[in-house]
Amino acid sequence: MRAKGKVLYIASTFGHLASFHQPYLQWFALQGYEVHAAAGGTACNLAGVSRCISLPFEKSMFSPKNLAAVWALYRLMRAERYKMISLHTALAAFFARLAVVPLGKQGPCVLNTVHGYLFDGNTPWAKRMLLLGAERMTAPVTDWLLTMNRQDAEIACRYRLGKKHMLTKGMGVDFTRFTPPKQNQREELRLQLGLKLSDLVLIYAAEFSERKNQSMLIEAMQSLPEHVVLLLPGQGKTREACRMQAGKAGLTDRIRFPGFVRDMENWYRASDICVSSSRIEGLPFNMMEAMACGLPVVASDIKGHQDLVCDKENGLLYPFGDAQAFVNAVQRMQDENMRQRMGEAARRFVQQFGITEVFPELTSLYEKAAKDFR
Repeated sequence: MRAKGKVLYIASTFGHLASFHQPYLQWFALQGYEVHAAAGGTACNLAGVSRCISLPFEKSMFSPKNLAAVWALYRLMRAERYKMISLHTALAAFFARLAVVPLGKQGPCVLNTVHGYLFDGNTPWAKRMLLLGAERMTAPVTDWLLTMNRQDAEIACRYRLGKKHMLTKGMGVDFTRFTPPKQNQREELRLQLGLKLSDLVLIYAAEFSERKNQSMLIEAMQSLPEHVVLLLPGQGKTREACRMQAGKAGLTDRIRFPGFVRDMENWYRASDICVSSSRIEGLPFNMMEAMACGLPVVASDIKGHQDLVCDKENGLLYPFGDAQAFVNAVQRMQDENMRQRMGEAARRFVQQFGITEVFPELTSLYEKAAKDFR
């Protein structure tokens, strides 16, 4: 069968593509497209992808290596003549669109999926202007702009950051593994993980970074009762600093740092409450997975969280960075009946973000974009 054309997926890392986009990569291939993937880091096998291109992306926006990635992408796009490029992660999306600009009318259809703008109305002025300026600079070559939460959708519309806008429900989460515990499973898992049946277990599975703000949770734990335990799975640059903070506060027995965890569903099933202290989000997978396992949520009142947590219905929201407000919310959640009611509501609410619901919506949009372009 003759290929319909070539599609290029671009992200900051191949790990991002592997974690969130393989069903869509495979779908494009099954539709008859030749699918390529370009990202930072070491290339890996991706379903449906016939060619992987490693790019020298670095997290620093001003790194010269990112300009080298722009040049590499420009040459790649000229040579391959892609019909469509699908962009993911803010840094990669910006530099990839810089490569599209000189192509002019010969350029591909550009779909930019915003996994969460790293700015909002509370971001310091200089940083907000820099990040918003980058989006406005590349808006003229953004044919489709797909957002995942209401605040990002409003930003995109207000500043006209793409020719066509669409608010989506993310990429879709595979909830097959993420289900509430079966009878007696919660108790068995707690014993395996060294947790007491009487503990009130909080869990926050996230990369350790200043943006995720785990240090606030550690501070708050000092004001919570002894039976409250905090699980912090994940890796990242602030992890060791958080471990030291917990040690200095005498909380090593009540705060666990298990590192990278493969069977997250069992950690959620052993827990009572999903918590988050994040400063800014798109549509967080970790929270949706926890909700699918039947956990109520206590989370910072920020964009992304506001699209998942209906305050006082499936969780509680508190002002970002307010340790005492977090403590108060957790203390309210000590009521087992409240946790059960909110947990059931969380599980029902989050089903709309499952891959079975989202996949047909996104693939229909991709079909329309490909058909309408030129």
